[in-house]
Amino acid sequence: MSREVIYLLLIFALLVIPRALQRFSIPAPLTCLVFGIAAMLWLGDGSHDPVVNLLATLGISSLFLFAGLEVDIADLRKGMWPLLTHLLIRSATLAGMAWLAWHYAGLQWQAAALLALALLTPSTGFIMDSLSQLGLDDAERFWVSSKAIAGELLALAALFVVLQAGDPVHMALSSFALLAMMVGLPLLFVGLGRWVAPHAPGSEFSLLVMVGMLAAYITYGLGVYYLVGAFIAGLVARLLQQRMPLLASHENLHALRLFASFFVPFYFFNAGTKVPAEALSFEALGLGLLITLVVLPLRIAVIWLQRRLMFGESFRTSLRVALALSPTLIFTLVLAAIMRERFAISPVLFGALLLYAALTTLLPSLVFRRPMDVDPLSNEATPPIDPEVVRDEGAAAEDPAPASPSASGSYVPQR
Repeated sequence: MSREVIYLLLIFALLVIPRALQRFSIPAPLTCLVFGIAAMLWLGDGSHDPVVNLLATLGISSLFLFAGLEVDIADLRKGMWPLLTHLLIRSATLAGMAWLAWHYAGLQWQAAALLALALLTPSTGFIMDSLSQLGLDDAERFWVSSKAIAGELLALAALFVVLQAGDPVHMALSSFALLAMMVGLPLLFVGLGRWVAPHAPGSEFSLLVMVGMLAAYITYGLGVYYLVGAFIAGLVARLLQQRMPLLASHENLHALRLFASFFVPFYFFNAGTKVPAEALSFEALGLGLLITLVVLPLRIAVIWLQRRLMFGESFRTSLRVALALSPTLIFTLVLAAIMRERFAISPVLFGALLLYAALTTLLPSLVFRRPMDVDPLSNEATPPIDPEVVRDEGAAAEDPAPASPSASGSYVPQR
């Protein structure tokens, strides 16, 4: 069978079959991951294909580029104090989890910190692109997305520090390079918008993706993986929205959704091909179940208790927000791979993290009876938010409250 036919069959398998299985509440990314594991078991090292690896890089980079574009600073300001409290609690739980892993799991402190991030960081891109499928109301969607974005910003900063902390000199150089990139990206966007876009109408999407991929490879070269640079590029493009409205326009967002929805399945397939066979053991299964039974209820309880005590929400509303923030699939996969490559964690722990990621991803699908998905196009179907049904953060779940429009045109609860 020719290589071209194999690629066509793979594209069909990753883009069609997982969608068909979603009717059984099986998230499409998990199906793609299982396909990758099956390919690894069947072909061994032959499943490691450079073309698939490139498509996977485009997938994870475009997803985090889109996640950066989704950040709305005005919305985050409206919920600033609740979000700062959330980040403070998140920092404390991350530090506690890292300390336990360092002292009792026999891991280096950097690996222990990465393990804490892998277990506690919700996958923002995954969650935000699935909100419309969970049946949450407007206020719940707002706080789920805001908490996920704030948590991701904290996790990306922590990831950079942890990966660079082993070498102070390299960390200083990498920090300088990252700051230079953050200063240079706006200048690059403005320069392209001034000298290229006027002479090439409709090129804003291509320029956005190109700069996003460039930033992703720069941070990968700095040793902090693709997703950091892609996210920063998306965030910078969003901050330049007033000066360059076409860069983060609705049309560009829609085009990026299409782009990401095609390439993201290759990331999960590629991640599956890199799972070591030793990770698929009963020992890994037992450890994964143990981690899930301990960590997942703790994560849900912390968010539930936080919202109940601080804002007086109903039991149901607090629980729905906590459950929607449970998936960690993308961050767990990325950090598990980094821990295996750089800190040589055992295949048993690697397999346990994969199982934990799969179970946290399945939970909202089983509870809400709707399949979770990483398909940015799903947000296109989200109906406009009615300000009459958005509830105040501090009110009971049954009491309606007025809302105000955010900078992006959506409505958010008033504090």
